[in-house]
Amino acid sequence: MLEIKFVREKLEEVKKALGKRSGKADFPGFSKHEKKRRKLLQEIEELRHHRNIVSDEIAEIKKSGKNADSTISEMRKVSEEIKKLDRVLSETETFIHDFMISLPNIPHHEVPEGLDEEDNRLEKKVGAPRQFDFEIKPHWDIGEDLKILDFARAAKITGARFPLYMGKGAKLERALINFMLDIHTNEHGYTEVLPPFMVSRKTLTGTGQLPKFEEDLFKLEGWDYFMIPTAEVPLTNIYSGEILSEKDLPVKFTAYTPCFRSEAGSHGKDTRGLIRQHQFNKVEMVKYTTPETSYDELESLLQNAETILQRLGLPYQVVTLCSGDLGFSAAKTYDIEVWMPGQDKYREISSCSNCEAFQARRANIKFRRDGQKKPELVHTLNGSGLAVGRCVAAILENYQTADGSVNVPEALWPYMGGVKVIKNENK
Repeated sequence: MLEIKFVREKLEEVKKALGKRSGKADFPGFSKHEKKRRKLLQEIEELRHHRNIVSDEIAEIKKSGKNADSTISEMRKVSEEIKKLDRVLSETETFIHDFMISLPNIPHHEVPEGLDEEDNRLEKKVGAPRQFDFEIKPHWDIGEDLKILDFARAAKITGARFPLYMGKGAKLERALINFMLDIHTNEHGYTEVLPPFMVSRKTLTGTGQLPKFEEDLFKLEGWDYFMIPTAEVPLTNIYSGEILSEKDLPVKFTAYTPCFRSEAGSHGKDTRGLIRQHQFNKVEMVKYTTPETSYDELESLLQNAETILQRLGLPYQVVTLCSGDLGFSAAKTYDIEVWMPGQDKYREISSCSNCEAFQARRANIKFRRDGQKKPELVHTLNGSGLAVGRCVAAILENYQTADGSVNVPEALWPYMGGVKVIKNENK
């Protein structure tokens, strides 16, 4: 959430900055209601001041033994007018609040201007895609041939876009989760968390998913709880409503959770395989930092995510999202895209974002510097470290062999009980 004082005083700058993003905002409505709010406040203040003066006069009239009925009647009308104006003020402030909470974050000045993913800026490519001397297959065919993925039975159990891992497929998913958590906790200094997988409306509002993106969420019938779309939501809200000490920053959390998304706007994209599921596993990283260090921390967050792909030997590229492709809460985002030879393209496997004070203002997360009384808003960052199902897909496609088996990346051997090759045991 942006600071309302900043929007009021720098309205043209805000309009210009947010004009670079996709979507529209009712700035004329905001200006109209802001003007109306100021006018109402002035009128209410004048009426209250007048009521206070006349109330003293009424007391003096009564004290002198005179009849104050006409004056009292006049003040009743003033009080009714104040109540009426208070109701109008409340409606006006509700509009302003709803407007403010619907505004996305302002893009950082380094973010390239553009409309969509076609305008994202390539920063680097790491690793050369493998050259195959046989006909390669997409991961969904590999997984089903190996009997480690069963999408048909998953659909029977629940419906479309749910995975069913079997045997060494389930073991590979679990191995990746443990591998990622071990690297982030043992090497990168994150504290592991196992958060709730259901959160409140207030919590989702704090990170920016609500109220704008409710259709993308799974809500529990009869409860005002939602299944989490990402561990970013509970991890970022751990310190909501609290004041941290500067000496404790940065705070770094990592967590494995399942994630639940309705994919309301996907319109038939990626209906096959593990790329776009209603339920998927992810290891998330979240940081709380001071404002002056947050962009250095964004770079290290990106490096932490890249480490996983480097250890797995998977080729990837890093792009900076353009203004039109930025997420609602982000000021700057790097996407890491892993090479998928079965699809002949790079696919997103991690987003690393600096939200600056946007989420902290919504969730009221602050810190106090040494020797200062007034607390400040922290900056929050989040990044996938990584999306586990997409990692499985990338391994199946990049490590497939001519005989249909899949080699396991060496980094995962200890987590796979020594299994180095996944084969179809029934052949």
